[in-house]
Amino acid sequence: TRRNYFFDSLQDQFDNLEKHTQWGIDVLEKYIKFVKERTEIELSYAKQLRNLSKKYQPKKNSKEEEEYRYTSARAFLATLNEMNDYAGQHEVISENMTSLITGELTRYVQELKQERKSHFHDGRKAQQHIETCWKQLEASKRRFERDCKEADRAQQYFEKMDADINVTKADVEKARQQAQLRHQMAEDSKAEYSSTLQKFNSEQHDHYYTHIPNIFQKIQEMEERRIVRIGESMKTFAEVDRQVIPIIGKCLDEITKAAESVDHKNDSQLVIEAFKSGFEPPGDIDFEDFTQPMKRTVSESSLSNSRGEGKYEPKFGGKSKGKLWPFIKKNKLMSLLTSPHQPPPPPPASASPSAVPNGPQSPKQQKEPLSHRFNEFMTSKPKIHCFRSLKRGGAGPEDFSNLPPEQRRKKLQQKVDELNKDIQKELDQRDALTKMKDVYIKNPQMGDAASVDHRLAELGQNIEKLRIEVQKFEGWLAEVEGRLPARTEQPRRQSGLYEAQNSPAVNSCAQDRESPDGSYTEEQSQETEMKVPAMDFDDEFDDEEPLPTIGTCKALYTFEGQNEGTISVAEGEMLYVIEEDKGDGWTRIRRNEDEEGYVPTSYVEVYLDKNAKGA
Repeated sequence: TRRNYFFDSLQDQFDNLEKHTQWGIDVLEKYIKFVKERTEIELSYAKQLRNLSKKYQPKKNSKEEEEYRYTSARAFLATLNEMNDYAGQHEVISENMTSLITGELTRYVQELKQERKSHFHDGRKAQQHIETCWKQLEASKRRFERDCKEADRAQQYFEKMDADINVTKADVEKARQQAQLRHQMAEDSKAEYSSTLQKFNSEQHDHYYTHIPNIFQKIQEMEERRIVRIGESMKTFAEVDRQVIPIIGKCLDEITKAAESVDHKNDSQLVIEAFKSGFEPPGDIDFEDFTQPMKRTVSESSLSNSRGEGKYEPKFGGKSKGKLWPFIKKNKLMSLLTSPHQPPPPPPASASPSAVPNGPQSPKQQKEPLSHRFNEFMTSKPKIHCFRSLKRGGAGPEDFSNLPPEQRRKKLQQKVDELNKDIQKELDQRDALTKMKDVYIKNPQMGDAASVDHRLAELGQNIEKLRIEVQKFEGWLAEVEGRLPARTEQPRRQSGLYEAQNSPAVNSCAQDRESPDGSYTEEQSQETEMKVPAMDFDDEFDDEEPLPTIGTCKALYTFEGQNEGTISVAEGEMLYVIEEDKGDGWTRIRRNEDEEGYVPTSYVEVYLDKNAKGA
């Protein structure tokens, strides 16, 4: 019937709404899960950024802290700090999304489920009520129909009995009463059916025009609130990001500002100040005329004249006879004087000697007369300690004499400043203990004044020791500052400075190697001796044991050592290694007792003896 079709259709609508509202809740839960995963990503990203920033932060009390005096390094440090703040903003995003979206929506979903359950329960209850009313109406209708049929049969039976002459009067009366009873019952059923029908119609009207529309309206409002809520959450999702954009922008602005603060001129000047040696560049090299021995061979009178005119030659303790000045026979001092300080030449493209017609060139250095070299060493004797300390592998001397003058001055000044700070600390402690002692004297109940005397004595001794140390380092500092030339003066040779101070004696050092007629001689006069400062120079190196071998090496290419301090090697030659590459690209080798020097590390294949190296 039409009524049943409408009722079934309404039931289908309830089912559809139930499915749709459940889908809406599923969408909401899916969005909550999405936001949760976004917050986890933000936290993980922030953690990784913080770890990255911490990883590249300079270690305390390490060499890296010194590097941050350069503007580029400070800019990098500022970038690391800003990245740390940048990570903090991503943590803020995660926290705000968790509190404003995830937490709120989770509570709302629970409320939504309860409300949805209540509405559909009311809908099912209304459906059941209308079905019950319909069943009551159907039962009343069937009863009325049955009573009507019973009354009609009773009437027919009475009429039949009344027409039959053979039936007694009593039977007829009984049939009449029965017919009347049935008619009364039919009337009662009719009245009940009519009342039930009116009630059902009223209930049906209320059901379809009041109850069900109200329930549908509530479900619609619930669904619309859900839709509005998820839209607001999406808007909040964007607003949370937008709120941190200004702070992130400030972080990026600070990084840009730090990058713009990089000053290449300032960094270059810092490097110059840090590594400035204080050595003065060498002067012009004198011309050495090697044709004089030829003239001496032709005319031997020049030799006799040179000995007869009172010219004297220096004699160094009698140990250098037959040698050229105080340089030792093993070329040790020569290699120390001219050890390469420039990057070594790259290896040739081909291992064949023909590929490099002239052979690789060692670093270009100007040659100077040996007398000038000797004068330089005489005037800057601390450099000798530098070489000795490097050769023997020991620690640097206390006065930093192993450093160039300018670097030595800086180290000494730094040491003086540190000692002064230590003295100030000790003085502060002594003042504090003195005040405490005064308090104890005035108030004996607070403590024993004699208990701090021992500590005061220790502090006094420490202060005295530190002051002695300061005086010692200040003396060395004054010595270095006295040797360093004024910054406004023109560079001069150190040998020239020494000659200006010792003009009579030392100036003759370079001249006594020639005879009066200009001829070259290697002999030294036995009749006169010249006293030269730092006379222990030759003995200091002659008495020193040769460096032990620490391995062997094989020459990969031919190298022509044309400069002082280098040694020529042939391809395939096996030699001894006496000093490893110190990072400058040169390795020190020895061929025999009289020949040793430097070769480019890339030109040889080194085989180190582990036992010797460990020793």
